[in-house]
Amino acid sequence: MKRRDLIKKLESAGYRIDRDDGNHTIYEKENARPVQVPRHREINENTARAILKAAGLK
Repeated sequence: MKRRDLIKKLESAGYRIDRDDGNHTIYEKENARPVQVPRHREINENTARAILKAAGLK
């Protein structure tokens, strides 16, 4: 999955950039745990699925 597609899904669910730490961008939403998104053009499908699951989107 492309990183920008994953970010669009997170942002449409209300997540916003909290900070950039090293090789990851941290997205945050009120009353939800922060989600880390690696800075790669392509994100492995298993990793993308885990990020979406942690965000409560899948």
